[in-house]
Amino acid sequence: MSLLARIPAIIKNKYLLTIIGFGVWMFFFDRNDVVTQISRFKKLAELKSNTAYYDQKIEAAKAELKKRETDPSAYERIAREKYYMKKDNEDIFLFDQ
Repeated sequence: MSLLARIPAIIKNKYLLTIIGFGVWMFFFDRNDVVTQISRFKKLAELKSNTAYYDQKIEAAKAELKKRETDPSAYERIAREKYYMKKDNEDIFLFDQ
């Protein structure tokens, strides 16, 4: 018996071999292979969570801006708290937490 005769007919099918070759190529060697797609889905999930975080920050900044527009003493409070500004006759004491 020859070696070619021992191989089952289904393995010699050129269409099946083409489909298997295409599948292997797409799964391992293509630019958009499975590993790349998984890492892209993870990155997408991370970016979506970052979007939610930054949306909260934007809303907080809008609320702070609205507060500044309605309260003129808010500018002085912000200057004192964030930028440590003071009047001439004052002393500032900073405590580490």
